[in-house]
Amino acid sequence: MEYTTSGLSTLDRFTRANLINSLSGFKSVSLIATVDKGGRTNLAIFSNIVHLGADPALVGFVNRPREAAPHTIANIEATGVYTINHIHADILEQSHQTSAKYPEGVSEFDAVGLEAEFPDGVIVPYVRQSRIKYRLRLKEIIPITHNGTWFVIGEIEHLVFPQEIQAEDGFLRIEEAGSLASLGIDGYYSASPIARLPYAKYRP
Repeated sequence: MEYTTSGLSTLDRFTRANLINSLSGFKSVSLIATVDKGGRTNLAIFSNIVHLGADPALVGFVNRPREAAPHTIANIEATGVYTINHIHADILEQSHQTSAKYPEGVSEFDAVGLEAEFPDGVIVPYVRQSRIKYRLRLKEIIPITHNGTWFVIGEIEHLVFPQEIQAEDGFLRIEEAGSLASLGIDGYYSASPIARLPYAKYRP
């Protein structure tokens, strides 16, 4: 198969979305939990979360246009904090269901049967069933004007994971916690390790 820009434009929107979303390859998939100013919880699945740097510890994600997905970004703007929670097979169906468009005021935690876990003194919850999770403090929201999306950048201020999955050098073997990957809009995959290679150096 071969497509050009003009060829892609002739595809129906669902075919085009599935094709282009698959093209970028396997990605992490997580639940982002937020609260509004009134303390009402919100939970949504995201597959475009990216590492931006380790010092400071920055993570970014892309939020869809506000008219399509307003709650997560509005809550982050209102409170400045949110959590990212890895997904494993035991909670996959509930996690996927959070992609449905629930009306404002309806908590996806309640709607899909996941539990909100509030650490002492923190207003934003973790997903109790998630095994790897971290809380972030908002640093910057960058508009992507070409398609009306938003790049949200946060700094990690707290993280939780099973001690046994961490190697001596800090590396997390997240596959041992069952963390899943995604492909396209609705494909989910388990991960199997192949290798950790030594630091690459130029050899003339």
